[in-house]
Amino acid sequence: MYISRIKISNFRNFKEKEIEFNDGVNVIIGHNNAGKTNLIRALSLVIDNQRPKRLETDDFNKNVTITELKANPPKISIAVTIRRGKEEEPDDLVTISNWLTKLDSNYEALLTYEFFLPEKKQEEYLKEIALIADDDANAIDKAWKLLKHDFIRFYTYKIWGGDPINQATADSESLQKFDFQFLDAIRDVERDMLTGRNTLLREVFDFFMDYEIKIDGAKSTDQKHQEIKSRKILFSEKADILIKELSDRIDAGKKQILSYAESTGASFNKATPNFEGSVSENEMYSVLKLIVQYETGIKIPATHNGLGYNNLIFMSLLLAKMQVNADVDYLDANAKVFTTLAIEEPEAHLHPAMQYKFLKFLNVNKKEKKVRQIFVTTHSTHITSAVSLDEIICLHNEGGDTKVGYPKKVFLNEGGTENIKSKKYVQRFLDATKSDMLFAQKVLFVEGIAEQLLLSIFANYLGKSLEDNHIAVINVGGRYFNHFLYLFDEEKDHTIPKKVVCLTDRDPERKEKQDGKFKKCYPFEYNQDLVKFDYQTNPNADLYPAGSHPNITFYSQPIEKGKTFEYEILISNPTLELLLTDSISNSDEIRDLMRLYNTAGKTSQDLLDRLFNSIENQRIIESINRNTSLLDDEKKKAIIASRYLNSVGKGENALELCYVLQENLDKKGTADYKDFIVPAYIKSAIEEVCQ
Repeated sequence: MYISRIKISNFRNFKEKEIEFNDGVNVIIGHNNAGKTNLIRALSLVIDNQRPKRLETDDFNKNVTITELKANPPKISIAVTIRRGKEEEPDDLVTISNWLTKLDSNYEALLTYEFFLPEKKQEEYLKEIALIADDDANAIDKAWKLLKHDFIRFYTYKIWGGDPINQATADSESLQKFDFQFLDAIRDVERDMLTGRNTLLREVFDFFMDYEIKIDGAKSTDQKHQEIKSRKILFSEKADILIKELSDRIDAGKKQILSYAESTGASFNKATPNFEGSVSENEMYSVLKLIVQYETGIKIPATHNGLGYNNLIFMSLLLAKMQVNADVDYLDANAKVFTTLAIEEPEAHLHPAMQYKFLKFLNVNKKEKKVRQIFVTTHSTHITSAVSLDEIICLHNEGGDTKVGYPKKVFLNEGGTENIKSKKYVQRFLDATKSDMLFAQKVLFVEGIAEQLLLSIFANYLGKSLEDNHIAVINVGGRYFNHFLYLFDEEKDHTIPKKVVCLTDRDPERKEKQDGKFKKCYPFEYNQDLVKFDYQTNPNADLYPAGSHPNITFYSQPIEKGKTFEYEILISNPTLELLLTDSISNSDEIRDLMRLYNTAGKTSQDLLDRLFNSIENQRIIESINRNTSLLDDEKKKAIIASRYLNSVGKGENALELCYVLQENLDKKGTADYKDFIVPAYIKSAIEEVCQ
């Protein structure tokens, strides 16, 4: 069996939300305050027998009106659905039999936690809250204070088994069969595991003591018990020898110590204090301490380890304890049937390499059935990139409304069949850097490294910050936006409905009508010879114009004048010599073109006359002269932009531009500052995503 679903009502940031789980590993991700910890806490309220069940006023979802609070006292409800799993154990169905809501080959059971005001107090509550005026500006605050001060102490909780309408309390004996182990992000591992005084370590020691006998399949149960009993007797005899030796060594001193008893009057009625004792195996556990022994033979106490390393050890001990809890031979009727492990932010103490090892460790233990179901909450892109899309559950909180996305469910064609190609592409794509798209509040997709490096600085020139707006800039390495839009399309089910903006190049192309192969062309060549050529531009550029989709927008250059990112930068800044970085070839030629543009009376022909003699430059000259639709100033800009585009190496130049543009921005307000114009389509994209 496995926990297939949780429905949360009025608990913390969950107003009314249903979340589905996997049979196995569940990696729950999302930005800060998306509700990851609250989800695990909700789950624990139903199935964790160790944690307190009472809640406080601040545990209610506060997104309610005064009208709702006046109608009924607030109530928290958390319903967990349990279904038949891939790998069933003999006791599964027996454990949940009293909670069944569906009995067939795929049975279902329901457990519902409710935190509510008893009926006998509801009339008093309704009478008191009615005294708060609806038009009072502080009505909501007064209502919650009334609940906190006068009524929260009367609240109680119940866990119902089966349909909650029947009000049948879930039997405690069956609930005890669930083992829910929770590791929070902040914990004292030294306190929890490093000495045998700790309950966790004592239980593990006790279970694994004489383990080679317990797992020996060649011996009968009676033989095992007898052999272990013999060892216990032998240990007790040896311990008695040690205690006697200790007693003999202190005998003389003991007489002196006990003499004080007579002086104080502690000895009376011929009763004299004395010392004696015995030591059991369990008591000896307290002297054991966890150490780490290196290959060199050096031993150090575990307290000297890093916190991350000790956390891994702690997890291994916890899984060992879960094995103890589930062993019928050891615990008989007290054995757990369903073991669940919940881990909050494991990356808090683990560097990336250990995060991968941690995931492998969890999967191995799942396969070996030491734990039945695993829940991991994380901010780590390393963990996200290392797991399957099928295991990820995304929480996204926008304006107080928490939404849930399931990447495994979104890759569907129009007919409803799975788009395996796109799913595999995204799975391969999600490395530790690009997984950030799943955590950010908004996403800005770009085609290449240049845009990825420069957009943050462009935003700063516009007085905006991508970082402050929690925007991830993701380089998809081409025009492959459609693969990723499956994840975020708000018009589809199970997606992650965050704002997405895509920046794509216009990339005009033409082909001779008889040739049949499209090749890149300049914007000033586009649609200029319809008799000889067919023309096309990037079809993605107009996929989702501004305002055409609830959460996805595409921006590109103008269709008749745009080409690429670099081309557009120069169209917008035709005289900015700052852009001529060290990696730009032909920089002297381009610098002269910029200065000619800035010289009064110079025409596009003057700029064409300055071009070096080359095949590509000859093409530019002929195409510019043939174009009759552009103004002369537009032609001058196009000449400079074309030469710049043909002289730039994208990756290296982008890094250099980052440096010079940031250096220039730092000079803003001084005479040395140079005006830089962010291209219009990029400006629109940044303003859109920063809203």
